[in-house]
Amino acid sequence: MPVLRLAIIQMPLEIGDRKTNFAKLEKMLADNWTDSEYSTVVILPEIWDVGYIIEKAETYGDRDAAEAASFLGGLAKKYKCWFVGGSVLALTDQGAANRAMVVNPSGEYIAYYDKAHLIALMDEDKYLVGGNGRTHIKVDGVDLGLSICYDLRFPEWQRLYSVEGSELLVFSAEWPTSRIEHWKIMLQSRAVENTCYVAGCNRVGTTGNTPFGGASMVIDPWGEVLYQGGDNEEFKFVEIDSAKVTKAREFIKVFDARRPELYREN
Repeated sequence: MPVLRLAIIQMPLEIGDRKTNFAKLEKMLADNWTDSEYSTVVILPEIWDVGYIIEKAETYGDRDAAEAASFLGGLAKKYKCWFVGGSVLALTDQGAANRAMVVNPSGEYIAYYDKAHLIALMDEDKYLVGGNGRTHIKVDGVDLGLSICYDLRFPEWQRLYSVEGSELLVFSAEWPTSRIEHWKIMLQSRAVENTCYVAGCNRVGTTGNTPFGGASMVIDPWGEVLYQGGDNEEFKFVEIDSAKVTKAREFIKVFDARRPELYREN
């Protein structure tokens, strides 16, 4: 079964400053990169390009994520890696979207996922358009399912990804320190209940009066934490083996026992 190497880039963000954030990512890769025999999937935080400035999307947004696609495409070719997850503030014909991107090692922007669940607490429903579908991507035969931040609070969304075959659930986030225990508990829960790997990449630093808690994580199908970041800037490689998902699902056949006909709301 395929082994993948994940690169979790837990970085601080400068609000509205795409140039500085691009330079920060470029430097973190240059300072920390090592080659591997395995395909590497790089995961970034939520809206890593300009930070959480959704109320000024017309000023700071990236039309169809073209600028981010070009930048990540160059890095993907240089390091021969994948970028999966890590969302940007994308401007679309329908409005601004919180868009997670997929860029392959050839530098091609091949897929995206728009955040489906918008959090009213942060006025996302006022400034963003929500996505209407799930996005799966296969890397060396391993199925990855993309989600963003608040999506984590909807286990039914992750269950559908898993029923459809996801072996790794990827979350990009700007999760505040005040609710960081929720983040850690729910990431582990999504791994255990779906017998799959979970990788969550959260930002660090402070915007306004809000500190963001880091604690990026990689968790295996049994709920074992393979990596948990602190609350500062970090770069971490973690290897995962999809054979572990297969073994867990063969041992605890939770998907065979599902009764979807009982789960419908009246």
